[in-house]
Parts: sequence; structure tokens; C-alpha cells
Amino acid sequence: MSEPTWKTFVEDPSEEIIRLAKPKMKGLFGLIFSRTVPILLLMAIQVTIVVLLLLMFQEYLPHYQGIMVAFTLVMLLYLFNCSMDSTAKMTWMVLMAVAPVAGALFLAFTKADFGHRKIRAQVAANIEDSRDVLVQPEGVLEKLEEGDSGLEDLCRFLNRAGCFPLYENTKVTYFPLGEAKFEAMLEQLRKAEKYIFMEYFIIEEGEMWGKILKILEEKAQQGVDVRVMYDGMCEISKIPYHYAKKLAELGIKAKAFSPIRPLVTTQYNYRDHRKILAIDGKVAFNGGVNLGDEYINRIAPFGHWKDTALMLEGEAAESFALMFLTMWNIDESEREYRPYLTEQEKREEPGFVMPFGDCPLDDDKVGESVYMDILYRATDYVHIMTPYLILDGELEMALKYAAERGVDVRIILPGIPDKKPAYALAKSHYKSLVQSGVKIYEYTPGFVHAKVFVSDDKKAVVGTINLDYRSLYHHFECGTYLYDVPCIREIEADYLLTQAQCREVTLETIQNESIFYKVGGSVMKLIAPLM
Repeated sequence: MSEPTWKTFVEDPSEEIIRLAKPKMKGLFGLIFSRTVPILLLMAIQVTIVVLLLLMFQEYLPHYQGIMVAFTLVMLLYLFNCSMDSTAKMTWMVLMAVAPVAGALFLAFTKADFGHRKIRAQVAANIEDSRDVLVQPEGVLEKLEEGDSGLEDLCRFLNRAGCFPLYENTKVTYFPLGEAKFEAMLEQLRKAEKYIFMEYFIIEEGEMWGKILKILEEKAQQGVDVRVMYDGMCEISKIPYHYAKKLAELGIKAKAFSPIRPLVTTQYNYRDHRKILAIDGKVAFNGGVNLGDEYINRIAPFGHWKDTALMLEGEAAESFALMFLTMWNIDESEREYRPYLTEQEKREEPGFVMPFGDCPLDDDKVGESVYMDILYRATDYVHIMTPYLILDGELEMALKYAAERGVDVRIILPGIPDKKPAYALAKSHYKSLVQSGVKIYEYTPGFVHAKVFVSDDKKAVVGTINLDYRSLYHHFECGTYLYDVPCIREIEADYLLTQAQCREVTLETIQNESIFYKVGGSVMKLIAPLM
């Protein structure tokens, strides 16, 4: 017997907000009585068994000391010769210096692909199946070859990792806050005729999701193909484990990506951090805004929530529909793509638009490469908004080099952190960056969740990719690359308005930083690639 549908109301009594599950209990009490605890206990039992086996055979360890030393040396040789980021290599070397055998075994475990070989193969097969679904429009790349943007080269690089054509004739609308995106979403959802594809890292019941859900239910009843995909981590703290079944009762196809199971595996390291809404192949949304009330400032756990998003209307919107389907089809026996292509209306919109995705299971660091391409090609400025700053050596060098050669490099970060360890890690980079001429600002009203690069009044990227190891190495991500699109001026204007509400970081403020952040950042830096 299914649970009852819970309903609450906002200030306007006529506006009904749908809830499909009883609100989750918060804090320790809620954790104790959740399904998460049994899963964690079962995982702990698995780890305990391994440790006990090691202790049982401890008396025999001296006989195998030479073998273990040789094994550790082999793992060190592997580290020196693998393609891993140099900062990550240093972290692993520290672990093996502290605990040689345990560190080496842990490294071997993470590199053995236990638990995610299957998903790696499925993702690769989906990308290959969909590689030729969308065709690069004729003449677009040739137009760019006449200039010095380098975008045609970047497009060719990105298409190594998937099907990401470069488009003209796409209208782009920029939303400087989640509230603006939310209103546009509701309007476009009501217009859907064929399909609605939603893929979000976080879904949490409340006003935002409740209003969206009401429209999705109506559209499903009208025969629209409605699909919702969310990351499996949501089932830990945001929504119940059976939530996909509750959505199915409304006629909505739903699934969790990589749900948490009671099994120790490296698969959980790879999360679906993307935010995609694709409607009929004609409209698509992308950006940092998840589906929860803090993203539209209905609640304020960390002060004012600054986020951004884009709406695409036209040819480029199909790219996000295809990105959604490549993820949706991971565990599907039949993979269909072409039935969801649509005939586009004739448009004449200026500029170039290139949606792209980043998969952590291949060797192409797509998100980082896009950001570094902007930094290395910039001539005037690069202005950045990001919630986290946990840099590898290559990206830190790119930021410093751009500033040192005279480019105006600025970074806006949160003034109120959501995660203090990550905030301390960000601060550990401040001194080196500021000394090279990078200007850093902290948003005093609250938390910056936007992921924005804007450069030279010509280029911009708005998407889901943070400047941290999780986004750049371990998450499925997506973004929209804009070149010579009119809304780039709006993005820069919004950046400057946001900066006006920030405090600037200087060498003096860094010197006066609290001891907690100074020491904490230095310590956390040792394990930054593992966070």
C-alpha cells in the first residue's frame, strides 16, 4: 500500500504545492531512522571483515614483508607513470608515506574499477551510439576559421568526447537568479507537446519542485513523454528511496542515477551533477540551479543564494535532449535517439552556441580544458563565478599566467560557505593567486552557486562545472559555450553588479584570516583530490 500524497500551501492559499512523500526528518534523529543507516552498516561490515582478515594473518606478515615492499614500490612506479594530475599524485604519495601498505592497497582498489566497469562500458557504448545523431550544421565551422577565436578547434576537441555540434540561430536568454529561471521553466513546461526531459543533481520537495511536479503530472496525463532523472545521492537526505515509484504513479517515468546500495564500490565516486531541462527539442535550460527552494531563495540556509542559468531556443536545444538520453539509456535495453529529433523553426539569431558534456569515465578533461582554453586565449579579461576553488596545478597555473600577462582575471566566491572544509581549501589558494594579480572577491550577502566564465565581451560559459576536483574529475557535468551572443553583455553586467556586493580579498585580509582557515586549509590541501 502506497503512502498518502502530502500537500502543503504557500502564502497564496489557492496555490497548491504537491508533496509525494512525508518530509524527511532532519539531523541525527532522522539519519538513525532512515534507510541510509542500514546501508552504511552493511558497508562498514564489509570493511571490518577485510581489516579482521589482515589482523588474523598479522603474525605471518613478516614473511611477506618483502612482497609488500615490492607491491608498494610497484604502486609508486605506477603513480609516477600514470596520467593522473600531479597534485593527486602527491596526495597518494603522502598516504603511502603514512601507511605504505594500506595506502597502496587503497590506490589499487580505486584504480581497479571495482563496481563501475559496467557503467563505464555502458556510457562508452551510449556515447558511441549517439555520436552521429546530431550533424554539425554546414558552414558554421568555416565561418569561424576566418577569425582568431579558436572556437572551431575547441569544437573539434569536444567532439572527441561526444556529439556536441556548434550552432547558429539559437536564441539565448540569461537568468541572473534562480527565481527568474524558475518562472521561465514553468512557462515553457506548460507549452510542452511531445516530451519533457529533466536531469538534475538535486530534487527536494517544496514550493519549487511542487509547482513543477503539478505541471508534469498534467502533461503526463495529456500524453506527453515526461521523464525525470536525479542523482542517487538525493535518496540519502532529500527524497525517499522509493521516490521514482511515487512519480511513476503520476505517469512520470523516473529513475535515480547510481543509487546507493549496501556494497563497497568505487562507483559512488562518480555522480550526475548535471542540470538539464529539454522540451520538445526546441527549448532547453542549463546552469547551476537545482530543484530545491534554496535555489529560488524561498529558504536561506546560507544567506542570499546567487545562481545563474540559460534558456536556449532553437537548434542548440536538441543537444541537451541528446545529452539527457545518453544518460537515461545507460540501463535501457533499447536506445532510441532519432525519434526525439524535431524540425526546427527558421531563426536568424546572432552568435554561436555549443552545448557540451563532460564524462568522468574517459581520459578527456573536457570541463577543465574549456576553462583553460578561455584563460589562455583571453586578451582583456576573464571574470569567473564559482562556489568552490579547489585547484589542480594546471588550472592554478593557467589562472596565474593569464593575470601575469596582463589579463584582468577576477573570481567571485561565496561570502557565507555551505561547506567549511571546502571554504578553507579555497582560501589556501588565495595568496598565490593574489600575488600573481588575480583579483578575488567574496559575496557578502550569502552563497554563490553560479558557475560562470565570461571573457573579452565575446565568450562565456554557463553550466554546472565548479572549479574543484569533484566537478573537473569525478562528476558527469554539462555546460553551454557562447561566442558573440548578445546576452554575453548581460552576463558581464550581472558579474559587475554581483562584484559590487562583494568584499575584496587582499594580502592584508589573507594575513588577518582566522587560524581555523589557515591551518584547516593547509591540512585539507593534503587530501584535496580525494574530496
